[in-house]
Amino acid sequence: MNSNVTPPLGNQPLDFAAEDLVAVYRGMVRARMVDEAVSELQASGRIGFHVGSIGEEAAIVASAAALRPQDWVFPSYREFGAALHRGMSLGSYFHHMFGNASDPTKGRQMPDHPSARSAHFASVSSPVGTQISHAVGFAWAARSRKEDLVTLVYFGEGATSSGEFHNGVNFAGVLKAPVVLFCRHSDAHDEAESVATKGIAYGVNALRCDGNDPVAVLQMTRSAVARASAGLGPTLIEAMTERRRDDSDWAGRDPIQRLRKHLESQKLWTLFREAALESEVRAEIAAAVAAAESAGPPDRKTLFEDVFASPPWNLREQAESQH
Repeated sequence: MNSNVTPPLGNQPLDFAAEDLVAVYRGMVRARMVDEAVSELQASGRIGFHVGSIGEEAAIVASAAALRPQDWVFPSYREFGAALHRGMSLGSYFHHMFGNASDPTKGRQMPDHPSARSAHFASVSSPVGTQISHAVGFAWAARSRKEDLVTLVYFGEGATSSGEFHNGVNFAGVLKAPVVLFCRHSDAHDEAESVATKGIAYGVNALRCDGNDPVAVLQMTRSAVARASAGLGPTLIEAMTERRRDDSDWAGRDPIQRLRKHLESQKLWTLFREAALESEVRAEIAAAVAAAESAGPPDRKTLFEDVFASPPWNLREQAESQH
């Protein structure tokens, strides 16, 4: 690829408004700036863990933007950008990353394993692929209750070698569960084996797209959501993407750069709007980090909460000893 040429975005007829794409762009820039800030926090030892997704913002944010408010996301540990785009506050995310007293998960989950019920963003689980079966089961249960609800589950190509992937996709195909199985295939620069063919083997509608093209991702995911909502079953989307590499070839595929050039060509974005967005996000991050670092650790009494409806005597005794 000529490193001086930025690939154009999809030019198929669009089924969304131009401002939808502007919102996706804003979400992508915000996700990257947060990612870079959290990486610096980890490097300085202020937080203990972070799994980045720099370079995969189009695959993550554009797919999340294709969902409806009632739909649910079942993430792996790289999709915090989807949670933010769905409405999880940045303050909540940073409280979680520091595991402090204001952390919605009360410091029990390792960093980058958030959840946000209000954003319909399920809790992240570390074992590779387990969220696939969770998402399919949740979607099947919703359909059984006659709820118009679709789940979107994220995973990397490595998860497609797990038993959970095969269990989940088989379950989805047999029961025609309303689920979108979204694979972020991060070896886009290699001649990688197609993941989509694994879906076809289970009778699941399978598609492949340029995961660094937010227009293609938004279009394809929105179509898959509509298909699932109409009772036509699941779709496996293989989004060919790649995380940031330190070379000029990757720079030409940078999804943020590609979308910004497209928006500028359509007179939908300017340098002034770019500067204002970056200033806004920097201030938001600074405020969220300051609040998170000033909050104390979770109260030790929270160790005894959320497990038993009626705690046994020994736990009550231990809890009382904390006073």
